[in-house]
Amino acid sequence: MTKTRLYIFDTTLRDGAQTAGIEFSLEDKISIVGLLEELGVDYIEGGYPGANPVDTAFFEAKRTRSATFTAFGMTKRAGRSAANDPGVQALVNSRADAVCFVAKAWDHQVETALEISLEDNLDNLRETVLAAVAAGKEALIDCEHFFDGYKANPDYALSCVRTALEAGARWVVLCDTNGGTMPAEVSAIVKDVQAVAPGDRLGIHAHDDTGQAVANTLAAVEAGVCQIQGTLNGIGERCGNANLVTIIPTLALKPYFADRFETGIAASRLKRLTQLSRAFDDRLNRAPARQAPYVGASAFATKAGIHASALLKDFSSYEHVQPESIGNERSIMVSQQAGKSNLLTALARHGIALAKDDPRLERLLATVKERESRGYSYDGADASFAVLARDVLGVLPSYFTVENYRASVERRHNAQGDEVTVTEAVVKIRVEGELLMSVAEGNGPVNALDLALRKDLGKYSSRIEDLELVDFKVRILDGGTGAVTRVLVESRDGTGERWYTIGVSPNIIDASFEALYESITYKLLKTETA
Repeated sequence: MTKTRLYIFDTTLRDGAQTAGIEFSLEDKISIVGLLEELGVDYIEGGYPGANPVDTAFFEAKRTRSATFTAFGMTKRAGRSAANDPGVQALVNSRADAVCFVAKAWDHQVETALEISLEDNLDNLRETVLAAVAAGKEALIDCEHFFDGYKANPDYALSCVRTALEAGARWVVLCDTNGGTMPAEVSAIVKDVQAVAPGDRLGIHAHDDTGQAVANTLAAVEAGVCQIQGTLNGIGERCGNANLVTIIPTLALKPYFADRFETGIAASRLKRLTQLSRAFDDRLNRAPARQAPYVGASAFATKAGIHASALLKDFSSYEHVQPESIGNERSIMVSQQAGKSNLLTALARHGIALAKDDPRLERLLATVKERESRGYSYDGADASFAVLARDVLGVLPSYFTVENYRASVERRHNAQGDEVTVTEAVVKIRVEGELLMSVAEGNGPVNALDLALRKDLGKYSSRIEDLELVDFKVRILDGGTGAVTRVLVESRDGTGERWYTIGVSPNIIDASFEALYESITYKLLKTETA
């Protein structure tokens, strides 16, 4: 039987950016696109070009390799043409492949919020889609408040769908904007909508205000929609959006859906899901949810007792899928039976082949677990894992050793009488027996240490000329002023590759220096291979 193709539309960088407490930098957006491309989603909604400096800069260059890069914005304003609407023109002239326009589908919202007639709203929708199609863009319409609108005035809500399709929209997305619709209602309404629109032109955009965004999305899929909108780890305004990290493995691993539907996400990519989810949380500087479905640290954890005994005899007793299928691991608290297969996969990514019965694998596994108990997290710091693995396995070249370092911060008045802060770092390293000392000033101790460390690396200096620090995130793991601090450093080089290293210490400067040291070591490993 031919399976129905479902398309995954990620709106982490747009709708997810409305999450309270989250502000994406340009570097955040570029990094997250990398995670999404690695996962293999079909569409990536990058934001609203022109709305703010970050989104404008982000859209100056096409940011995706395989996914359809999508801009978001509003339909044209009433009383002007699409050609004379700056917002519409910014969207259709952007470097995005597709544009997703939001249009209200609830008559009450049209008349009270927009204060225009119902017919004007349809005209705005029609002309906007026509303008996008004429500009060579794939047009999508997010029908805002669709389910509430349908319950209030089904004829008008359906006329929005019909108008968008007739104007040339590729997708019409039914939005549960306030997150209050029940799964049975979603199913019934989606089936009704297919009287005017085929399922392969329909999408679903659900919010989680009743904790049912995933359920509503799956109900819509079963009822016929073929595009799924959501975010990584379910972030979004208020209670969040439909969680793609839960939806994707459900579609792929549950026969109820997998026998009838398929996505563009291969099983090999699905095995990276846990790592990608945790790397995303690291990017947001927050702790991953331990009890998150599929990817949480406790998702396949069982304490001692009858459940653990049953698991050892038959894993399916308390596991609905194999944890390895999404890159997670089984944790039986009695035996700590977990990790080897994940470790072998991670090693293979870095070109290290190891037999499963190699005694060094046990030693590496024990080292990783011990370090993670102290606050390290290698899901979001793959370069640090590569360095650690080679060190434990005894194959890490000894490029340089750090004799000592010192960082000082001084606040003083300059010659003009202005109060200034001056930061200086001194680093002494040894390269093949030669002692080298470098001094540098920077914008803070971490920047100063970074500059000093890379200032003179002896015979290796030419190999790190294109290395630069891109981002720096700090997270306090325990409360209080004496807390353990985790630092995540993002680096890149002239090839465009980005990598992440981690440092953990009660001292924030020491944690930062550890991450910087491993970033340089990883860069030297890269050039060694080349």
